[in-house]
Amino acid sequence: MAGGSQDGPQEGDLVVTTVTSVKQNGCYVSFDEFPEIEGFIFIGEIASGWVRNIRAHVREGQRLICKITGMRRDGTSYELSLKSVSEERRRDRLQQWKNEQRAIQLLTVLGEQLGWSEEETTTTKQELSESFGSLYGAFEEAATNETAMSESGFDDPWVPAFIQTALENIVPAFVEIRGTFTITFDTSDGIDRIQNALLAAESCSNKEEETEVMCFYDGAPKYRIEVKAPDFRSAEHLWEKATTTALASVKTQGGRGEVWRE
Repeated sequence: MAGGSQDGPQEGDLVVTTVTSVKQNGCYVSFDEFPEIEGFIFIGEIASGWVRNIRAHVREGQRLICKITGMRRDGTSYELSLKSVSEERRRDRLQQWKNEQRAIQLLTVLGEQLGWSEEETTTTKQELSESFGSLYGAFEEAATNETAMSESGFDDPWVPAFIQTALENIVPAFVEIRGTFTITFDTSDGIDRIQNALLAAESCSNKEEETEVMCFYDGAPKYRIEVKAPDFRSAEHLWEKATTTALASVKTQGGRGEVWRE
């Protein structure tokens, strides 16, 4: 797991670290996400090839994304590698860390507004992280899926404020709306007519606007529809257009249809 676990970092994880001291044979780092844990990067794991001057590659206070390769012989710190982390994985892991720090800040501010104690904020953070994989994941789901919190069992009085905070501060990669069609035809070619209706819905997708409609068979007479768009307004507009188009096709072909959102 790239980001480690709540019990502690594991071998193979990518961890966010800060250089605490630089020596001739390597450098010591602290773990940003795990207080009181430190690691050591041997000079041979700093960069590919021969490192003439280690300080040309790392410096005190520098933030690094490293891979855990094992435990040091003294059993008190981890062995790390800097050179084995590609630039793409470094960027992704660093962004993940930044997102989580942002989420912690948002929850802290929300907790202050709601009058939570430090313990209540910490407990809520743990519960959300366990349910959604990370605190940022919870904010992101709340911002993109209107039923995500309730589906995960969160129905507390603070949930509406949490969702509002997510909507105001999290820019999602896309917004998704899901629903179900019930479509029936009393004709021998009913399957073809249903397919025509669902294809009509999917034709509402627009690559240039980065919107997409997908329909799936859920077991007659039910068919699932998923709408994806960059923002809520576009998603709502696309949902209306796609479902109206599909139901119009059903009616024109002599069938019966209904749709509802999840």
